[in-house]
Amino acid sequence: MTELEFFDVKSKKKFKTSDYRIEKRKGRFFAVTKSPTGSYECWRVVSKDAAAKAGA
Repeated sequence: MTELEFFDVKSKKKFKTSDYRIEKRKGRFFAVTKSPTGSYECWRVVSKDAAAKAGA
């Protein structure tokens, strides 16, 4: 998978990772990964094309 940049809302910092999964909710695609600073997840909207490249 390609590396994506996420924003951690709780720590207010950006981070990059290539360890994420793709989820489809109500017609939109999201990349979801674990936060590096806590036990919660960070979500990011991705395009349909990016989701297809990631294997969704």
